[in-house]
Amino acid sequence: MSAPVDAKAFLVRTPFFGGLDDAGLDRVIALLNERSFGRGAEVFREGDTGRSMFVVAEGELVAHQRAEGGRQVKLMRLKAGDFFGETTLIEMQPRFFTAVVDQDARLYELTAADLYKLYRADVKSYVMVLQNVNRELCRRLRTAGARITELADDDDDVTQIGLDKVRGG
Repeated sequence: MSAPVDAKAFLVRTPFFGGLDDAGLDRVIALLNERSFGRGAEVFREGDTGRSMFVVAEGELVAHQRAEGGRQVKLMRLKAGDFFGETTLIEMQPRFFTAVVDQDARLYELTAADLYKLYRADVKSYVMVLQNVNRELCRRLRTAGARITELADDDDDVTQIGLDKVRGG
């Protein structure tokens, strides 16, 4: 089922769709599938193969990741207008967190296959969508860096992240 017509008024205000012209926005909206999840549902699990991303239309979700000791660590809270799951479309790696619905949610899903359809039909809109995804990833990276700095400063610790750990090496 594709996204309903009223989705346009909401989606035009979300960062994922910024800079798209009217025709490009309509093209992307036609590719979206609306999905509903009840409280406690997992949209996806850490380690799953990812083939799509989601935009939150309604509700709230919590993204969490399992720490080495087994404890669930909350990474972020997702609300209307936020998008998530986009990294699997870029790096084609398993999901690195679990997304759990905290308040009944309505989501718009965009699959990798749909993103490829956009590329074939409208390269300009495809590039704009990828730029929007990259802007969000950069914002999240800056936020994570600031948080690491804050935690290291609180502990009077000098923290250095080895890229070999980040790359899985």
